[in-house]
Amino acid sequence: MSYDAFSEDNWDMASRLPNLSKLISQGARSNRLRSVYPTLTYVVHTTIATGVYPDKHGIHHNNPLQPFVQEEDQRWFWFREAIRVPTIYDAVRKAGMSTAGLLWPVSGKSSIQYNIPEIRALGSENQALKVLRSGSPVYCIRMELKFGRIRQGITQPYLDNFTAKCAVETIKRNKPNLLMMHLIDLDDAKHLYGTDSDEVKQVIQRMDERLGEIIQAVDDAGIKDDTVIMVLGDHGQFNVRYKLHLNHLLQAKGLIYEEDGVKKWRAYFQCGGGSAYLHVQPGDEEAEQLALAAIEEYMKDKTSGIESVYTREKLDRLHASPLTQVMLEARRGYCFDESLDGRLVVDLEAHGIRYATHGYSPDKSGYRCNMVVSGGRIKKNYPIGEIEMVDIAPTMARILGVGFGQGDGRVLEEIFAD
Repeated sequence: MSYDAFSEDNWDMASRLPNLSKLISQGARSNRLRSVYPTLTYVVHTTIATGVYPDKHGIHHNNPLQPFVQEEDQRWFWFREAIRVPTIYDAVRKAGMSTAGLLWPVSGKSSIQYNIPEIRALGSENQALKVLRSGSPVYCIRMELKFGRIRQGITQPYLDNFTAKCAVETIKRNKPNLLMMHLIDLDDAKHLYGTDSDEVKQVIQRMDERLGEIIQAVDDAGIKDDTVIMVLGDHGQFNVRYKLHLNHLLQAKGLIYEEDGVKKWRAYFQCGGGSAYLHVQPGDEEAEQLALAAIEEYMKDKTSGIESVYTREKLDRLHASPLTQVMLEARRGYCFDESLDGRLVVDLEAHGIRYATHGYSPDKSGYRCNMVVSGGRIKKNYPIGEIEMVDIAPTMARILGVGFGQGDGRVLEEIFAD
């Protein structure tokens, strides 16, 4: 169970609730799970599914680069074909076992047997048809007929309630060897209301109730003794006061311009909340130098909101995508936005807007994720300590008894009782 944005600041409350505390007492846990860079949902979930860092798996952002396209109109990395390496669900299918996926990122048109992929219609596309073409048609129709009335588009808590009901039904009816599900309620609440809001506390309570439904379904299916439940977060979030529209800096230097009524670019920032990629047209070294000079000039103001410029040396240490040579890291309290609307810096608080986001370095203080793994041969009430997101896939493979090649992570052997 991917519990999107479930981070160390939520541990105290969540770990005291009935269902998660039950799993903790019967399993192993850590609130020191380190994510990958940048800490964006599709980047991290691809690492969870592959056991390798972004520099190998090929998903560098939620979205492919699409300059000047509004965020709500952009394509995402929806399809399995974008991942350059094997996935745990492919390995499980290859071993002759069954798999299920519920809103799992980057799983459209994948090998998952019972699959409702996370995907969204754009423009004139039909949402239902797009899901059917990208997932498992018969399974999708069956779940829609049974639980579709619960859902209200992507509005929460209805979307996650729908996902949980589908999971319960799938566990009871299909008993898949591997079920991977993505629950988004907490991430949405943090984005909309801030990390320390009452709305976030309400979601944590709802999530524990959903977890209880899953635990009960495993029991009802008669597979409790053969089941391991893993609950993990993919990233944290930080509250944001100032939104910095980085591409204004490049536009001011003529690196973004208009020609015959069409916007063009020599350099462009693809933003991801707490981080941003600097893209430069191939071979245009002058554009890169001008862009870096613009950043350096802007950073002379200590309130600029840009904390660091990461060159390839630093990005290689973070195992970040080789797509670009330069990324920017935002200070806490700031985030980056690639649109050219409005002013360079927007004070959200002055506009009465509460907001939080992610995408920052996984090494920022207070930004670790949580993981609980319980059942089967897992040690009881066992503290794991520091672990990496790349350790998840090889550990799942070990639990399932499937071979899964040489990834970047390790099997968490210390959690097993035998």
